[in-house]
Amino acid sequence: MKINIAKSSGFCFGVKRAIEIAFKTAELGQKVEMLGDIVHNENVVREINNARIKKIKRLAQGKNKILLIRAHGAPKKTFIKAFNLNYKIIDATCPKVREIHRIVRESERKGYKIIIIGDKIHDEVQGISGQLKNKALIIDNIKNVPLGKINKIKKAAVVVQSTQNLENTLEIVKFLRAKIKELKFFNTICKPTQTKQKEIKTLPLENDVMLIIGSKTSANTKRLYEISKSLNKNSFWIQSKEDIKFSWFKNAQSAGITAGASTPESAIKGVVELIKKIK
Repeated sequence: MKINIAKSSGFCFGVKRAIEIAFKTAELGQKVEMLGDIVHNENVVREINNARIKKIKRLAQGKNKILLIRAHGAPKKTFIKAFNLNYKIIDATCPKVREIHRIVRESERKGYKIIIIGDKIHDEVQGISGQLKNKALIIDNIKNVPLGKINKIKKAAVVVQSTQNLENTLEIVKFLRAKIKELKFFNTICKPTQTKQKEIKTLPLENDVMLIIGSKTSANTKRLYEISKSLNKNSFWIQSKEDIKFSWFKNAQSAGITAGASTPESAIKGVVELIKKIK
């Protein structure tokens, strides 16, 4: 079985950085809390829990505690509330996401209506919209563009969730340009995501079977799977080697592998080692 692994598989810079910050923070010996998971991957979450970083649903009294801000970022109100509750704040927000925060704040100050292209309930999107004084307009799909609201906008600044599909994004932007007189578009899809999406447009065509490794809660892994499936029906979304079925490889000569930005190297290696045993 020939195995072809995408060069961009696995951790992106922002995720790797956030995890390193998390473990260094745990070594400080103070109580560390986090609103949700550091990234969208069960194995990584388990390691973080083992480091005694506690996942919480809401902020309480923060004296002698550290609040770790996750890779996806957080709304401004979270920082303010944590500060008022006496938390020490350590910010592991991805620098690329922090740049999106800067863009929307600056654009709003200049009088632009902020439009975010992304998944409405995703943590990153909530963090971006949470930087603003006024409510952002969030669009996830060309089919869900709120025409009534769009027609009332005179000038808008458009940003994108960093892991969005580029083709979906450009389709929405083209529609918005036809409706809004003054529109500024900031392509804030991060480079690792664009690289992953570029590779996933060729790998499925070059291999008999495609495996996309990542958590079912990972937005960027979901998009990789969707693109792959549209090009190769023998595409399978797995979380680890335990999900693999040998029947997928019947009569197959090659297997392509890619992994989401939150997928650890250990998961990728486990999958590769198992496939090597297929004859």
